[in-house]
Amino acid sequence: MLPENITLVVGRNERWTGAAATEPFEAGWAREAIIFIRALKEPKGEQPVARVEISPDGMRWAAEGTEAPMPSRKDGIAVLRVKHFGNWLRVAADYPSGSESTVLVTVHLKA
Repeated sequence: MLPENITLVVGRNERWTGAAATEPFEAGWAREAIIFIRALKEPKGEQPVARVEISPDGMRWAAEGTEAPMPSRKDGIAVLRVKHFGNWLRVAADYPSGSESTVLVTVHLKA
């Protein structure tokens, strides 16, 4: 039997600046997640590190520990891989003043 999998677009053409995060998504059925963040435009300023966050309820968040540098050029891609994450996931990054990036964020889940 083939494993069940799904791709979610959780951020499309979003301008990230300041404290940025994707919408939370439920993924308790999945055993692993791969998250791709692509810069759709040339990023401005210093780019932060993106982090995976987990939550027991989709409202209160804790850093899971997986991090990757945000893309530093147009069409650059950051990849975050996680397992053992419970039910709720999101990706977040804290941009320094004057920095921003326009992103496409996809989550690929596999049972």
